[in-house]
Amino acid sequence: MAVETFVFNIAGKLLGELASPAFQEACLVWGVESDLRRLENTLSNVKAVLLDAEDQQVHNQQLTVWLGQLREVFYDAQDVLDEFECEALRKQVVEMQGSTTRKVRRFFSSSNPLIFRTKMAHKVKEIRARLDEVAADRAKFHNLSERSDDRHVVRGREMSYSFVQPSDVIGRDQDKEKIVEHLMDPSDGQSISVVPVVGIGGLGKTALAKLVFNDERVIEHFELKCWVCVSDEFILKQLLVKIIKSITSENRSDLDEEQLQMLLRNNLDGKKFLLVLDDVWNEDRGKWIELRNLLMGGANGSKILVTTRSPTIASIMGTVSPYNLEGLLHQDCLSLFIKWAFDEGKERQHTNLVEIGDAIVKKCKGVPLAVKSLGSLLYSKLDERDWLFVRDNEIWKLNRKEGDILSVLQLSYNQMPSYLKQCFAFLSLLPKDYGFTTFDLIPFLMANGLLQSSNENQELEDIGNQYVDELYSRCFLEDYIDLGFMREFKIHDLAHDLALSSAQKCPELIRRCQPEIGEDWHKIAHASEIYLNYKRFKKADN
Repeated sequence: MAVETFVFNIAGKLLGELASPAFQEACLVWGVESDLRRLENTLSNVKAVLLDAEDQQVHNQQLTVWLGQLREVFYDAQDVLDEFECEALRKQVVEMQGSTTRKVRRFFSSSNPLIFRTKMAHKVKEIRARLDEVAADRAKFHNLSERSDDRHVVRGREMSYSFVQPSDVIGRDQDKEKIVEHLMDPSDGQSISVVPVVGIGGLGKTALAKLVFNDERVIEHFELKCWVCVSDEFILKQLLVKIIKSITSENRSDLDEEQLQMLLRNNLDGKKFLLVLDDVWNEDRGKWIELRNLLMGGANGSKILVTTRSPTIASIMGTVSPYNLEGLLHQDCLSLFIKWAFDEGKERQHTNLVEIGDAIVKKCKGVPLAVKSLGSLLYSKLDERDWLFVRDNEIWKLNRKEGDILSVLQLSYNQMPSYLKQCFAFLSLLPKDYGFTTFDLIPFLMANGLLQSSNENQELEDIGNQYVDELYSRCFLEDYIDLGFMREFKIHDLAHDLALSSAQKCPELIRRCQPEIGEDWHKIAHASEIYLNYKRFKKADN
């Protein structure tokens, strides 16, 4: 959930400022080092559990409230640190200008060091007391564990299985034929070929893999077929257990890795096999190579079919060009929608609803899960007002349930590092169906302090390009072109809905990025006009 990850990010920024040598020196001058040290200690202790709190708060409303209280204290603490920084800059200006500069003396005549020191000491004590009070409530949540931000979160998607009812999958016949051709092609020169299928969450990659897996030609072509849903952690032993179980129907989790790899190689020895690795998230090439090497004992012509949301993963694992799955055609989407919104044949009795449904389907941008989500939402509802409400509202404003399109996209969002989540939420300010470049976007990110790097020598423009590359690798962007010095791209409509959903959970971030929005986060959706006006002004200026 966006808001709590922002709390984690703010805490990290505050700790970085407090630990800087320049700030430490200033604290001695202003006599507030003791209170700020206690503030820093409390902040460190709280920050350690924020990522775990983020994952757990979806099931615990009290955690959401607690994290919101922390967020408010952190923002006020940031304001206090900013005042210290401004005072330090003021002193530097005075020293540079010299005491004879009348205008400078007049401008800063109201600044009294003793008054400033007293005022800031009071503010720091107040912030520390508030943080101590909120932090003490952590004791209410006994199961919070300490975690750092260098891990990928467990995504929690349910395990997939290989069975599919072909009539349930609409509009994928041509895609199936192309994948089957890849799998049965003996001329690729590889002992084992890896065919990646790539696309945004909910596009139907798993459904397509199921169609291929159960195709009669594929069944006859391969001596062994194995289906493994990877999903959570790419852990070698767990994968070996899953593959062996798919082959033998036996659970051999009692064996160690040495025994498992021997058993796997014995089962694959000399046999032409098809292995489906569904829902892969691992970007560690070393882990993939370790598993791949254990699969090399099969006969020539063996294939591995991989489904993933990430072009990066596809390039790591694939031995052939990835199959980039496209959205469904509109008519196929409408057929799918009708299948989920009505009992069979009943749509003929409600042509007015079907007409509204046609407009609703356009919102889904060819993504089958979005179509199913909205169709399911309207199932058994025959009041035209319900259908018009869905037609006229953004998907992110509709009722959420487990397994719907935004929940599925949320898995990709949850995997992001915290710095990228802030950047992603910022994209909610930009309009849909509009082409952007990083040349235009990066100044906004820079001005709002959303670009971070541990490498002091890295240019902010390079960091901005890197952020956009990462968002593309998670399939949140489309029409992406890498021009070297900058990127061109559009935000996928459903990704934009998710960004809006994330941003509305943290109005403070958006308010700071765009003060005109104020407290009413509903205005976020209209703030993109500001960007368009900026673009028009810039074009006219040129």
